[in-house]
Amino acid sequence: MSIATQASEITLPANNAGWPTVLAFLIAKFPGVSAAVWQQRIQQGKVHWYQGECINEHSAFLPSRRLCYYREVETEPVIPFAHRIIYQDAHLLVADKPHFLPVTPGGSFVNECLLQRLKTDTGNQDLVPLHRLDRDTAGLVLFSLQADSRALYSRLFSAGQICKTYYAVAEVAQFHDALPQQWQLHNRIEKSQPRFLNKICAGEPNASSTIRLLKVEAGLGLFQLQAHTGKTHQLRLHMQSLGWPILHDAYYPVLKPKNSGDFSQPLQLLAAEVSFIDPTSTKLRRFYSQQKLGFGPALAAD
Repeated sequence: MSIATQASEITLPANNAGWPTVLAFLIAKFPGVSAAVWQQRIQQGKVHWYQGECINEHSAFLPSRRLCYYREVETEPVIPFAHRIIYQDAHLLVADKPHFLPVTPGGSFVNECLLQRLKTDTGNQDLVPLHRLDRDTAGLVLFSLQADSRALYSRLFSAGQICKTYYAVAEVAQFHDALPQQWQLHNRIEKSQPRFLNKICAGEPNASSTIRLLKVEAGLGLFQLQAHTGKTHQLRLHMQSLGWPILHDAYYPVLKPKNSGDFSQPLQLLAAEVSFIDPTSTKLRRFYSQQKLGFGPALAAD
């Protein structure tokens, strides 16, 4: 049994959709956890309000209140790949994440995630990731080290003042045009089914990317990608929309059976570079991943 060392937090919705108790909300919110397990966690004091007061099975649902609970799984997978700390100062930490390692706890992962690894490395329990990176994607992730400056760095992302460059490999058959080639994509991305998938659909655009094909070797193309918005799976969907789904993508265009113990085919997508003006020092910061894409044309040749 793996049990989280720190509580996860959730804010109860402002509108009550028919949940008489906190227990009823938790059962509905997390269908993968049985009612009996939630009852046991509550009885063991593993669910409490943010202020520290434990709840019981009859505690009423209170809109907009923050709730804490401790995640646990029977068997937690071990990801046999190392992360690296690329940079660290008093405010910011930049980590280089391997493929397959989640950034934060989720699903069958409780302690085997980048956040918990870094908390162990640094002893800093106030670490907070400033953005998302899919478990399947390797590369750079930025973390805030202290609450006082956190909003300054978060604002860089919300204002689009972070420049992130990705590289990807996809199967490209018989491409004869001169290289490089570039595409600007603007479309709408919404939730799909199952709920962890997204889809491109009609409507006002909310996702924008620039994709460049740099070179093709032996039927594999090396692409440079920049996401100008931050929709989940945006680059994966935009590559698919061009007719070149990223190599070893288990989600798009077709959802493949889960094979959690197979590390032989990592998604060929790398968050390779990030640059921005540091709000605490006003200096230009530029960081590069040391991770590599194991298939297709080499990055070093570009």
